[in-house]
Amino acid sequence: MAVNTEKYRQIITRLQATQTTLVAVSKTKPLEDIEALYQLGQRDFGENYVQELVDKEAALPKDIRWHFIGHLQSNKVKYISPFVHMIHGVDSYKLLQEINKQAIKHNRVIDCLLQVHIAQEETKFGMNEPELKEALLQSPALPGINVKGLMGMASFTDDLQKVRSEFTCLHSLFIQHPSLSILSMGMSGDYTIAIEEGSTLVRIGSLLFGAREYTK
Repeated sequence: MAVNTEKYRQIITRLQATQTTLVAVSKTKPLEDIEALYQLGQRDFGENYVQELVDKEAALPKDIRWHFIGHLQSNKVKYISPFVHMIHGVDSYKLLQEINKQAIKHNRVIDCLLQVHIAQEETKFGMNEPELKEALLQSPALPGINVKGLMGMASFTDDLQKVRSEFTCLHSLFIQHPSLSILSMGMSGDYTIAIEEGSTLVRIGSLLFGAREYTK
């Protein structure tokens, strides 16, 4: 499927009304699909896999803001630290320390979002509330990182009230920390609820690019 330009314009119009940032999730998608959205004005793209992100960054326009939105292992940080715009899903203080170390090597300050575990699923990553508070307390000592906000992923469920309650919970944590400016929650299936619950950034892939095609 080619990029759904009509859906993209609809989403952008909706997000502009609430000043919500769109990160277009382009994982597993070809360069031409990213270029098509780029031509429409999209600059923020999200990738889940380090090698794929490295390859795409090398091949595509340099004014793209690349967001790493997958689960990041400490030993992979060095590959994206020269260029990544923002690292979402920072789920431990140890990972924050490694990002800081690699950022300093490249004379950079890397924006980060701390991932909070809000879903009732073991497969989701994230900090609990005490871990979050400790990371926020310690992060000013790391000159190579800038904690911009929080992110969370709701449970994968058809129960939209459950999804909404998880987003409400994360928003209540977010507003306890006025120094934070970004609340990232909401994807293709639940972004409208996320916006209603205070999200300032949404990650949308399949609505724009169609279903992902994984090689077997």
